[in-house]
Amino acid sequence: MSIPMHTQDIPHLTTEQMVEVDRAMIEDYHIELIQMMENAGRNLAQLARMRFLDGHPGGKDVVVLAGTGGNGGGAMVCARRLHNWGANVHVFITAPDEDYTGVPAHQLDILRRLQVDISLPPEGVLDAKGASTPRLTIDGVIGYSLSGAPRGSAAELIRWANAARAPVLALDTPSGVDTTRGKVFDPATRATATLTLALPKRGLFGPDVNEHVGELYLADISVPPSLYAREPLNIQVGNLFGSGDIIRLK
Repeated sequence: MSIPMHTQDIPHLTTEQMVEVDRAMIEDYHIELIQMMENAGRNLAQLARMRFLDGHPGGKDVVVLAGTGGNGGGAMVCARRLHNWGANVHVFITAPDEDYTGVPAHQLDILRRLQVDISLPPEGVLDAKGASTPRLTIDGVIGYSLSGAPRGSAAELIRWANAARAPVLALDTPSGVDTTRGKVFDPATRATATLTLALPKRGLFGPDVNEHVGELYLADISVPPSLYAREPLNIQVGNLFGSGDIIRLK
């Protein structure tokens, strides 16, 4: 299965506009967060399978880094799908289970019931079966809600991903990159590829961000074009995903 390349101009969103998209999806269209998260994680797993796992995840070690927010929830959906496809998945979470709430907590509970390997990062180098030299690392630590430099276990996971010799696939944005201004905090993930969602975030195209974004892909999470066209966004978006749920941007 090939991924189509999109060569036309596509509108870019600020963080504030993406917040409005999420609000309108849930409140106005009744497309719930769990549905959007499922779409994001499914597409992330599909890109991981096609681009990094030779189309066959079975028996391959994958490390998934999952924060407490929606980005982490999408990464955990990806972890579940790769696990179901036979990959050896190890999930590192940034906080104890009780700190996860809402839909991310629901996704974590599913992984627990599936007996996927899950752990908090200890101090220093991560130590788990398959974690030191995975075939692929999935970055779902922090999404567009980033405010300031990552710290604590989130920062530790980002530094580990950058030091490991595995390629990194980031969900929506590399953790540590401001999606509106294109500012790169310390630490920030250096991704091999980034799968951004709905529409590209403006900050992913900043001059200092290229080495962190890597290859850029865009995934459909089922946002209706009519949502973008309404106030206050007033953005005209065509049929971006007519040929597939994932398209290559650069």
